[in-house]
Amino acid sequence: MTATAIYSSISQMEPLFPSVNDSSLTDLAIEVIRRSAALSTSLHPLTRGAVVELVRAMNSHYSNLIEGHNTHPVDIERALEKDYSQDPAMRAMQMESAAHIEVQRLIEEKLQKNPDDDICDPAFLSWIHSEFYARLPAEFCQVKTPDGKTKQVFPGELRKDEVTVGRHIAPTYEALANFLGRFQTGYSPTRLNAVNKVIAAAASHHRLTWIHPFLDGNGRVTRLFTHAYLIKAQIDGHGLWTVSRGFSRNRTDYLFALQGADEHRQGDMDGRGNLSNRGLVRFCTFFLETALDQIDFMAMLLDLDGLQKRIAGYVERQVSYGELVPEASYLLREALLRGEVPRGEAARITGRPERTARRILKKLLDNKLLQADTEKGPVRLSFPASVAGYYFPRLYPEGVEISMG
Repeated sequence: MTATAIYSSISQMEPLFPSVNDSSLTDLAIEVIRRSAALSTSLHPLTRGAVVELVRAMNSHYSNLIEGHNTHPVDIERALEKDYSQDPAMRAMQMESAAHIEVQRLIEEKLQKNPDDDICDPAFLSWIHSEFYARLPAEFCQVKTPDGKTKQVFPGELRKDEVTVGRHIAPTYEALANFLGRFQTGYSPTRLNAVNKVIAAAASHHRLTWIHPFLDGNGRVTRLFTHAYLIKAQIDGHGLWTVSRGFSRNRTDYLFALQGADEHRQGDMDGRGNLSNRGLVRFCTFFLETALDQIDFMAMLLDLDGLQKRIAGYVERQVSYGELVPEASYLLREALLRGEVPRGEAARITGRPERTARRILKKLLDNKLLQADTEKGPVRLSFPASVAGYYFPRLYPEGVEISMG
């Protein structure tokens, strides 16, 4: 294939699955299944739900960071409350971050309501793109072409132009329907066993970026699609971990692994398809090792003993500033362990008179350390951006955590 040739035949996307002579990828996949299943067992479901909200915001931060858009977690939190910056550039990135979170939530709700949906269906992929781009500011819906022209990106619409990404020349737009059809038949989770679903989550991540079906937004759509695939493969740990954090923190290796899987077959020892089997094996290995690293990282952060100590440490810090009283720690601990706490129990839990206990509770609610659905309803834990660096150290990049404190 010449440097100017364009992919037009679905056979040029082979192999869809990596082929290895040993059980290395299978072993990695089994470990991902095993460790992800154990991730959420210690948390009360209500507490877990609060962590999931935090992880969604974190996922948005890292996914957009991969694209070079660095939106501070506090600004993401404000965007979710429709509190946008007056600076147009910051406002645009806030809207982008909020869009990512909202679409991720939509994906989760859609798959819960319609568990038989085929996430590899081209219509599902276009739906992700459509929902994401419908929420973006106008300036993010335009791209510059190599010849200096401006093109409009329409939500959910497959590209109608030829594109080159780095050294990779994407399939011709005229054959996108064929490539996406092959993508669906090859990777649909309904056709795969548990282990192969995990490997397919990795392989499909690359192949979707390789197809590059949309004029813009392919990286974000692919990572949102991969989130859907992890849910279908039942390895998402109920939303408690995200592979995007690992990709972003190892961005150079991530992009290098993607590029390696773009390569053509390197001789007779490199598989039998058009693309490099060795490159796909390396990418899938990188993906699954990254997944294990992120699952283990979150398992460490969610260890109940450690989390209780960090919450207590945060309260001690706030006590030293005169912001909280020591008894606030008791309410936070009860909410962590029990999921929710009736307001009427605040006096018993804190050991303080009713009026004082209500003031302590109000302070925790005002500081968003606790939340409730109604003014008189039970309270549960909340994880605002301001405490993320204390409760969950290293969840965000170090420089970001310092500025959140």
